[in-house]
Amino acid sequence: MAFEGIASKLQNVFRKLTGKGRLSERDVKDAMREIKLALLEADVNFLVVKDFVKRVEARAVGTDVLESLTPGQMVIKIVNEELTDLMGSTNAKLEFGSKKPAVVLMAGLQGAGKTTMCGKLAVLLRKQYGKAPLLCACDIYRPAAIEQLKVVGGKAEVPVYEHGTQDPVKTAQEAIEEARRTFKDVVIVDTAGRLHIDGDMMDELKRIRDALEPAEILLVVDAMTGQDAVNVAKAFNETVPLTGVVLTKLDGDTRGGAALSVRAVTGKPIKFAGTGEKLTDLEPFHPDRMASRILGMGDMLTLIEKAEQAFDQKKAAELEKKMRTDTFTLDDFLDQMEQMKDMGSMEDILKMIPGVGGKLNGLQIDEKAMGRTKAIIQAMTPKERSNPDILNASRRRRIARGSGTTIQDVNKLMNQFEASRKMMKQMTGGMFKKGRKGKKMRGGFPFGL
Repeated sequence: MAFEGIASKLQNVFRKLTGKGRLSERDVKDAMREIKLALLEADVNFLVVKDFVKRVEARAVGTDVLESLTPGQMVIKIVNEELTDLMGSTNAKLEFGSKKPAVVLMAGLQGAGKTTMCGKLAVLLRKQYGKAPLLCACDIYRPAAIEQLKVVGGKAEVPVYEHGTQDPVKTAQEAIEEARRTFKDVVIVDTAGRLHIDGDMMDELKRIRDALEPAEILLVVDAMTGQDAVNVAKAFNETVPLTGVVLTKLDGDTRGGAALSVRAVTGKPIKFAGTGEKLTDLEPFHPDRMASRILGMGDMLTLIEKAEQAFDQKKAAELEKKMRTDTFTLDDFLDQMEQMKDMGSMEDILKMIPGVGGKLNGLQIDEKAMGRTKAIIQAMTPKERSNPDILNASRRRRIARGSGTTIQDVNKLMNQFEASRKMMKQMTGGMFKKGRKGKKMRGGFPFGL
């Protein structure tokens, strides 16, 4: 996962610092040397590392830190603040400008995931911004690029405008007219990529920019390319001034150097980060939250936002009623697990919980357990799913055979289900009693939980 290497190294440095009652200037300098090596190994730009370490050290060797009762924690606080500042301090919002429809120009090299990112951005605009986007196919050089965008648009449930291999500038202008005619308020333009930056590519990008006057020019860069991603961003920005950067494959086995360098080198904010293969796997980039993740402090705000997006409010209200009346079934149990799956992998979810992320190094999480659970429940009859108490030994053997699992797997699932049902009943009962005493409630739960 992104930042895994640098996160474990930084956390080891901090463990040494917090393990000492007092810190000397020598202790801080030794820690800074280890942090410097960790950042360089993560492929962070050398000049960025040099400046970062210099700023952290200047603050960390001050008397306020060294004479503090918790100097190690003070150093961690400084590193957290400087990391956040390095990546842009605050989340940079997507701008739509005053022109209708708003135009978002997507640029980047081949292989960075630009076409898929157009679809992800369209889904995010539709679901979270309430926009009606239109995708425009202007990559006329890469074989099947137009077809790929049409497939992506179909999955995203967003229309695609294309006019074959005619001049991309003309196609983009026609797309604007199509958007006006069909009442679309954002046009996302998928421009041509190349295997490397060349003059023709930049000239075409300039012509499209001049013709459309986009509200946003976003460069899509592959986070797994590390330092090369930063060099690409710098070259693009010098030729066609960017408004922001989108990092793809941040969920891959990447060292994270691009995320920590690109803003410092180009001066342009990272606006979004691709965190998976699904079209919903796109997050606004929050520097403060990312810094917390890197330092093993978790990211509860993003976890809450993911939960709000994944969990259906109507289903949540129905579930609450079932828990209160003790009619929670295995179908409900499976439905809850499916919604949890929409939030991402269990490892990613656990890493967002403060105090947990740093303890997961080397821990093997069985991501296939969900598949076994689903197979076991689907091997049951509707009567068995709604009334698990009837599951005797012979029924469990039949379910194990039908799901391709073992009786031990079936028994384990039933123990988990009973424990969940018992916990939910106790929790909901307590909350319901509090609600009856007059506490303001939303959806039956205090504080809307």
